[in-house]
Amino acid sequence: MANFQGIAGAIDAPNQFVETHGRKLAYRSIGEGKPIVLCTRFRGNTDLWDPAFLDALASNGFRVVTFDYSGLGLSTGEKTYNPLEMARDANDLMEALDLKDVVISGWSLGGLVAQVVLTMFPQRLSHVVLLGTSPPGPLVKMAEQLFYDTATRPTNTFDEEVILFFEPRSEMSRAAARRSADRIGQRKEGRSVVVPWEWAAANLGKSAKNPVFPAPPVLQALKNTSLPVLHIGGDHDIVFPVENWYALNGQLPTLQMLTYPQAGHGPHHQHPVEAAQHIATFVRGGA
Repeated sequence: MANFQGIAGAIDAPNQFVETHGRKLAYRSIGEGKPIVLCTRFRGNTDLWDPAFLDALASNGFRVVTFDYSGLGLSTGEKTYNPLEMARDANDLMEALDLKDVVISGWSLGGLVAQVVLTMFPQRLSHVVLLGTSPPGPLVKMAEQLFYDTATRPTNTFDEEVILFFEPRSEMSRAAARRSADRIGQRKEGRSVVVPWEWAAANLGKSAKNPVFPAPPVLQALKNTSLPVLHIGGDHDIVFPVENWYALNGQLPTLQMLTYPQAGHGPHHQHPVEAAQHIATFVRGGA
């Protein structure tokens, strides 16, 4: 895949490591400019971001940093799927790399992590960008059982990835899913380590919970923050329905929302360049 404007691309980005607080965090970094730190999804690692999305962010003037959570992928330490603890990975990485005025971003589970980072470490941040994730607190619409039945399998076929991250009923979305999967598969060397599926499945559970993210301090932080917050979602997200953000209309004073039609849980993989451009406009606008 061609890189934007001669910028070194995500497919070939080297694995790098920092020792911090007793464990080694693996990360990749491309581009130069304002830092954006991306917290990955359930069962995600540094390999599973669409390189077109990362390259588009870099082309829009960001230093793009992805990483593996403690104990997962190429990182060492104790693994957990508790967002309250995972947020320390993002903060420790920002501290180790001396990143300031950061855009913290997260997809799915990583979006919960990013919200905790906002709550615990707001002094490092300038903006928050959430991708296909859930707000804290009670939900007006829960995840579909199809997600739990599909996400907990040892591996997922392409058609199952379409179910999880795209909109199977849309030919346009299915075609975008194929292109995204092909791009993600282009990295052959220096790949990360797959998240253990049995451990991940045990942490997820077998059915939907309400609330899925019971964190009153985080909801209060979203209500009180002066930092601009953007949520990018799809109109049919079987994991974290976007309706739960709309239900908070009028309560979150800095929240902006972009919802793509005929899209699912991975809108930034269906629309990688457009999503990156929207993020850049959001950050440059400062609101």
